[in-house]
Amino acid sequence: MVSRGVAGTLLLLAGVLPVQAQQRPHYTQYILNQFIINPAVAGIENYTDVKLSHRHQWVGILDAPVTTYATIHGSIGKDDSRTNPTTFLPEGDNPRGKAYWEQYTSAKPHHGWGVTIINDRTGPLNRFSAYGTYAYHLGIGPRTSLSGGISVGLTNNALNTSKLLFDNPIDPAVAGSGVLNRIRPDLAAGLWLYSSDFFAGVSAQQIINQGLEFSNGTLTTGRKTYPHLFLTAGYKFFLDDDFSFIPSAVLRYVQPLPVGVDLNAKLQYRDRLWIGAAYRVNDGISGMLGVNVSNVFNIGYAYDYTTSRLQNFTRGTHEIVLGFMLGNKWGDLCPRNLW
Repeated sequence: MVSRGVAGTLLLLAGVLPVQAQQRPHYTQYILNQFIINPAVAGIENYTDVKLSHRHQWVGILDAPVTTYATIHGSIGKDDSRTNPTTFLPEGDNPRGKAYWEQYTSAKPHHGWGVTIINDRTGPLNRFSAYGTYAYHLGIGPRTSLSGGISVGLTNNALNTSKLLFDNPIDPAVAGSGVLNRIRPDLAAGLWLYSSDFFAGVSAQQIINQGLEFSNGTLTTGRKTYPHLFLTAGYKFFLDDDFSFIPSAVLRYVQPLPVGVDLNAKLQYRDRLWIGAAYRVNDGISGMLGVNVSNVFNIGYAYDYTTSRLQNFTRGTHEIVLGFMLGNKWGDLCPRNLW
């Protein structure tokens, strides 16, 4: 007999509301780290980009998802021989104003590398993933570049039986097992098109069916894993020389669910401060705030308010992203290609 603990967790995973049934974590601040959903982004900047994130979803609901990740990616053979933007503008002008972007050129051919580590826990179920990434970038026009990337890794789906409460205390499926683990290979791939004022990408995660069985198939969720498809796009508008406005969107498709839609808007002051808002259709709204503290460190925070039927049981979702720009020889305060 399957325990009440497992049944409750599976109900949460399967989604009382269909929009929540995707098997990969949600990320409100994807705009700060596109690499987490598209491997083609690896190596897009002139420095090594490190991101650390922690997301506590649906605070107040027992066994709700908690996601933590670390990513790092950089370039190989990237020649960005440009003048430091702080050296050619008059004092007081915005170093990332319109004059800066008029000198933007497409990427020269180069390679990208990356590493992603994700831990996603929901009740007694825990998913740990680790990936290595390769990407290649090249210019396809005077100001437009295209990259392609692939991530290869392993995932470990674990069931902690000590957190289960059974109707039958001696359940032969998991009795005396402690933690049940299933390690499976995983694969992701993507394309990324970018310029000085727009980006667009398509990616697929969880391409290999991993299965969700435990204890040699004795205990099973009755489900398999499905590929997750993402289509991302955004555009940068200058309101004046100091303020830029960046609307973006992510479309998510997981068989057999309807297409999920995330809409995002970010208002940035120079290269220092930004605020944002997001809407996840049929699920919730979000507010975001971030600051580029220095040419090495930045931080972003997001709060999600649930508008679905779960709003009566949760105090919302908190997400924080810490960024580190290692080897940032130009002293930029914000990314050149991921803004």
